Amino acid sequence: MPLKTIQDDQIQLNLTPMIDVVFLLILFFMVATKFTEESHHIELELPKVANAGEAAVVKKPRAVTVFADGRLELDGEPVDRNALVTLLGAARQATPDLDVVLHGDANCPFQHVADALAACHEAHVTQIGITVELATAMSKSGATKR
Repeated sequence: MPLKTIQDDQIQLNLTPMIDVVFLLILFFMVATKFTEESHHIELELPKVANAGEAAVVKKPRAVTVFADGRLELDGEPVDRNALVTLLGAARQATPDLDVVLHGDANCPFQHVADALAACHEAHVTQIGITVELATAMSKSGATKR
């Protein structure tokens, strides 16, 4: 009887347990995200304490809005470019790590947005964010992405 010295079967890695773990992690994060969104809408009365010390200040970014006609607003209040530089400079003196979020109209010429960015730069603001909207309607209508 001949002895088999060469093994014909290749060793295969069973990926089923790893795929199960990945699906469970995805499910966990989906459920956890949903709970955090719903927890903001829970109406409850918080307990009161006599002396808890000083409350931490929540850092809220300042909002600069640039309209299509070039008008500027800082946190909903109309301002001109010079007032924007002055107000942002004063806010930066009070809070050195000041954040600014720039809301620009999609139909606005870029020059107006560039002027607002330059005003932020003159006020020595380094943390600037620009808001955009995801173009999901374009991708669904058959437009090609590049």
